[in-house]
Amino acid sequence: MSADRPFVLSIAGFDPSGGAGVLADVKTFELHQVYGLAIITGNTIQTEDTFEAMQWMDLDFVLKSIETLFGKYDIQAVKIGIVPSLDYLKSIVEEIRKYSAEVKIVWDTVLKSTTEFEFISLENQSDLLEILNQVDLITPNYLEIQKLNPNQNAAEYGAEELSEYCAVLLKGGHNPKEKGTDYLYFQNQSIKLKPKSILSTEKHGSGCVLSASITANLAQKNSLINSCLNAKAYVENYLQTNNKLLGYHYVKHTSVHLPGRYD
Repeated sequence: MSADRPFVLSIAGFDPSGGAGVLADVKTFELHQVYGLAIITGNTIQTEDTFEAMQWMDLDFVLKSIETLFGKYDIQAVKIGIVPSLDYLKSIVEEIRKYSAEVKIVWDTVLKSTTEFEFISLENQSDLLEILNQVDLITPNYLEIQKLNPNQNAAEYGAEELSEYCAVLLKGGHNPKEKGTDYLYFQNQSIKLKPKSILSTEKHGSGCVLSASITANLAQKNSLINSCLNAKAYVENYLQTNNKLLGYHYVKHTSVHLPGRYD
C-alpha cells in the first residue's frame, strides 16, 4: 500500500463479470494511482449481456462498513453506485457526512441495468433533493435525468434545474442530437464536453468506469471540470480497447487540464 496514494471508496454492487460495480471501480482506481476501497450494496448474478438475480446487502452492514473504513483511512472521495431505494441512499450519504464534510461524493445514478432490471424507484422528490444537497456530483444519462426530474421535458433543462442542488454531468451516450457529447452543469455554468473520437463500440459498465474515473480525479485534487475531462478521455480509450462488451483497463489515459477559472 502506497502512503502517497489518496484513498477512494466505492459503495456499489458486485458484478461477477467485472464490467461494472465495485470490480470495475477498483480497476479504474488502480489505473488512476489511487488506492481503492469497496463496500458492496448488493450481489448480482449476471454477465455482460444477461441479468439473472439481485440480492441487496443489509443496510446496517453497509453503514457499519462505512464507519469502519472512515475510522481507519483518510478517504478523499466516494463513488456510490446501485442502491435499492432513496431511503437506503440517504442513510449512506448521511453516514459518510458524519465522518467528513469535505469528502467528495459522486453518485452514479444507475436506475436500471441495460437488461432492464430496475434497481431503484424514485418514490419521493423531496427526499431526492435532500440527498442531492449532500453530494457533489451526479452522472445521469439522458434517460435517467428525465426520471430524476420529470418536471422538465428536455433533458438539458432537467439537468440544469437539478444543478441548483449539486453538479450534474449529463452523459451523452443517449444524446439524440450529438451522440457522445456530455454537458456539465455547475455553479450556474454549462460546459459542453465533446468526444475526441468516433465512439464505435459500447461497453458494459462504461458509466461505472466514467464515474469512478471522475471520483479518482477529484481525490487527486483536480478541479471538477478537469476531472470530468480526464475521465471522458479515459473512457473513450477504454471503449476502443476491443469490439466486445467487456473492455480492458490497461490503456494509458490522457490527462486534460484547463487552467484559470475552473481550478
